Amino acid sequence: MSTATIPAAPVDRHPLNLRGRTLGRPALAAIAAGAVVLTGLLYLVTSIHSRIQFVLIAVLLFSAGQAIASVVVEGGRRARDRLVTTLVFGSFLLALIPLVAVLGSVIVRGADRLNMNFLTHSMRGVGARSAAGGIYHAIVGTLEQVALASLIAVPFGLLVAIYLVEYGRGRVSRVISFFVDVLTGLPSIIAGLFVLSFWILALGQGFSGFAGALALAILMVPVVVRSAEEMLKLVPDELREASYALGVARWRTILKVVLPTALPGIVTGVMLAVARVAGETAPLLLTVFGTNSINFNPFSGEQSALPLYIYSQAGQPQQTAIDRAWAAALSLIIIIMLLNLVARLVARRATIR
Repeated sequence: MSTATIPAAPVDRHPLNLRGRTLGRPALAAIAAGAVVLTGLLYLVTSIHSRIQFVLIAVLLFSAGQAIASVVVEGGRRARDRLVTTLVFGSFLLALIPLVAVLGSVIVRGADRLNMNFLTHSMRGVGARSAAGGIYHAIVGTLEQVALASLIAVPFGLLVAIYLVEYGRGRVSRVISFFVDVLTGLPSIIAGLFVLSFWILALGQGFSGFAGALALAILMVPVVVRSAEEMLKLVPDELREASYALGVARWRTILKVVLPTALPGIVTGVMLAVARVAGETAPLLLTVFGTNSINFNPFSGEQSALPLYIYSQAGQPQQTAIDRAWAAALSLIIIIMLLNLVARLVARRATIR
């Protein structure tokens, strides 16, 4: 006569769970529902009326309830692990709230005004109350100024990063690193004031897109240096040593081994610098000055840019001008996203080769 075997209950294999029991999904769902209900009661009987406050209180109550239940069922070690994990994910979601809110507001308010006519016309001859006009002149100015600033800042910043990682030793390296840190915290308007006083007033060059590019390049350099420096440090020393063992010169090792290995991270840092300076307004107010007409020559005459356009339109009382400002802001976000996409594709192809 055979006896039936009773299957053993599943045991949680988590290394921090010493009791062998675990909180199931129904229990976690019940704790979450209780946190939402309790938060709703607080929402009704207190002066809390903000949705963000509602979410924060609900997350805190859920974390506390989960921790208490986990202590009773699973033990203190697993409870602390659950609490920290919940706080980490909650902090991540809270950090996304401003980003999603900003993107949502820009898309909702700028999508209606954004069209092909808006992208292909300038503001020349457009009255304050007119619904016509566009950002073509501002797009041209932004692309030219950012391109010139990148041509100046990226090679210079990359060379500085290579020196600090591959060659820099001693006092000179520490001095350079110190000044890079100082430039990292430099207010953007100071860069504009420097270019205004030296390039425009002292040398008499006048307002131009190139003057704005000089100010943007000053802001780009520390970001490029720091990001490229960190990526170069991540390249394993074994790759360098293997190249040196084959008799390859240091400069060729850097060019053929180190830089291709760190290229994706360097491109990411460069695009971070581009995204930062593309939205700067204060340096351009002092160096580019702005215009409503199209100017394809960044080395001569005043030029416009998307940040200047947004600043000027948002400061006007007419609703049509404010709508143009929202559409220009959405256009700037799209341009930055497209530049990031193109840069990543180029870096990926270069890495594969």
